[in-house]
Amino acid sequence: MVIFAAIVAAIAAFVMVLLVTVYFQHLRRMSIFYRLRRHHVIESGQVLEQPYLERMRGWLRKAAAPLAEHGPVQVLDFRMRQAGIPLLGGEFMIMLLVSALAAFLGSWMLTLETGTALLIAAMTVILLWLTVSWRIYSRRNAFSEQLGDCLTTISNALRAGYSFPQAVEVVAKEMEPPISDEFAQVYREVGMGVPLEAALEAMGRRVGSADLDLVINAVLIQREVGGNLAQILDNISDTIQERIRMKREIFALTAQGRLSAWVLIILPFALALFMYFFNREQLMVLIEDPLGRMALLISLLLEVIGYVVIQKIVHIDV
Repeated sequence: MVIFAAIVAAIAAFVMVLLVTVYFQHLRRMSIFYRLRRHHVIESGQVLEQPYLERMRGWLRKAAAPLAEHGPVQVLDFRMRQAGIPLLGGEFMIMLLVSALAAFLGSWMLTLETGTALLIAAMTVILLWLTVSWRIYSRRNAFSEQLGDCLTTISNALRAGYSFPQAVEVVAKEMEPPISDEFAQVYREVGMGVPLEAALEAMGRRVGSADLDLVINAVLIQREVGGNLAQILDNISDTIQERIRMKREIFALTAQGRLSAWVLIILPFALALFMYFFNREQLMVLIEDPLGRMALLISLLLEVIGYVVIQKIVHIDV
């Protein structure tokens, strides 16, 4: 009976994918651009159709439109900007739901177990969320690595006679992402009438870097009380470069401790996942027996304590 249900589900999924494909092909054939192209009415070189990624983005935008005004979606909007991902929060939420549904259906058709399918769907959502968090973290670190060179570029532009907004434009054009993207955003906002102070503070909130906050505070103070901004930025650049050098040394010296923390966290869950698939009866003892559940809670508590202690040891503020 179970095998028959799986076969029926697989056939239904295939038919659904086939119907969706036929429907979009029908829409494409009904397009005026498609019909004109067949008769060579439109000259070559013109953009006839949107790329597939743009059309997918359009579908995502339409699906996410009803969610745009909700508070959690606006928080996701901010995280997408922090990660440099060209999606809105509602679009990312739709992607999470679609990915979870696809993972659930695919794993259920392969394993015929609802619990396993739910677990894989949850792991898919967690993996996508961790990917966004990791992108924010790596983008922030890359920004900090570029900040010293950025300040040198701005100070040289100021000495050459540029104004500060013009120096921001130089950084946006001459440097690499992510710092060029953020300064380009500041330049666009200033060009649209946003005060420079507000644009810089918005960039500080997006990036979340202590070094950038130091630079922004120095620029704002200088604009109020005056002074040699180029010299101030040179001094801050030297300080930031020294901090980056010290952070790299500390990062190398604490590599073993950080690796131990990750092994401490990942190994129990990996072992539990392995046992779930290959020796489920032994794992169920820890879940069904009261003593087993107590042992799991104590183990989880000790895991958290161990991770926090290791992080306290290896995390050194510079």
